[in-house]
Amino acid sequence: MTYTRIIGTGSYLPERIMTNAELEALVDTSDTWIRERTGIAERRVVAENQTCSDMAIEAARAALDSAGVAAADIDLIVLGTCTPDRVFPSNACLVQRALGVQQGAPAFDVAAACSSFVFALDVTDRFLRTGGARRALVIGADTMTRLLNWRDRGTCVLFGDGAGAVVVEASDTPGILSTHLHADGTQEDLLNVPWGPGLGYERLDETSGKISMRGNEVFKVAVRTLGRIVDETLAANGLKKEDVDWLVPHQANVRIIQATARKLGLPMDRVVQTVQHHGNTSSASIPLALDAAVRDGRIKPGDLLLLEAFGGGFTWGSALVRF
Repeated sequence: MTYTRIIGTGSYLPERIMTNAELEALVDTSDTWIRERTGIAERRVVAENQTCSDMAIEAARAALDSAGVAAADIDLIVLGTCTPDRVFPSNACLVQRALGVQQGAPAFDVAAACSSFVFALDVTDRFLRTGGARRALVIGADTMTRLLNWRDRGTCVLFGDGAGAVVVEASDTPGILSTHLHADGTQEDLLNVPWGPGLGYERLDETSGKISMRGNEVFKVAVRTLGRIVDETLAANGLKKEDVDWLVPHQANVRIIQATARKLGLPMDRVVQTVQHHGNTSSASIPLALDAAVRDGRIKPGDLLLLEAFGGGFTWGSALVRF
């Protein structure tokens, strides 16, 4: 039996920090309101000449260094993002070129909004289990601030930019125990970016390329679906809630994180929470949180981790991982 194990983690955040106080000058909001509703104190913003792939490259380098693996030893790159630099080539191909990953190795992007990293991890796990690759980079990276209407207080306070990555390799020791992916396109109007190049430039208006979100409705669906996927993941592995050592959730909103922790019966000191430092970084948020907890020693070899995410589409997914 071949399994997939995480052997290294890495992350990258832009230098520019935007505080809640700065947002008070842009929209009708307050530091107190943002902290109470979202848990966010600050977010990171890419520099004017910085791209999503730039961040992905830095996170990937950190993960390779953590794993003690050379880029030339990677034979697959799967990159989750909803903010690629270009229509094509994919950000994964740009990472491949920049790092010197072997030519000819498959490299491609996965787009599932905030769930993209979990979807990318699932795809990579299937590659390794079936012998399609031996060692891979799985990356989540997004420049969400480039999708924001800075006059919309319902969205501009929530998002930030960043990237996270893991190195995984085929192993005879269990690592990724199971992954679970879902989507429901019938509710796309609740959370979307209402434009893309396929729609044609004649449909450009002031909302084009900006996030549109009906926050209360999204919150309700997210809490409900994440609660169900917790049950699904545990049942698939014959485990109880108390078997989970760490919840590593999508860092969207502290209230959603707390609701999922309650579903698991986990105290918040067993939940990795970094949203306060970088906001909702979409595809990047789970690998960012994972890297933070690995590097500060909270997550240790042998710990059982539950990763879960929810995003526009709607999409949602989970991964149960023995670290």
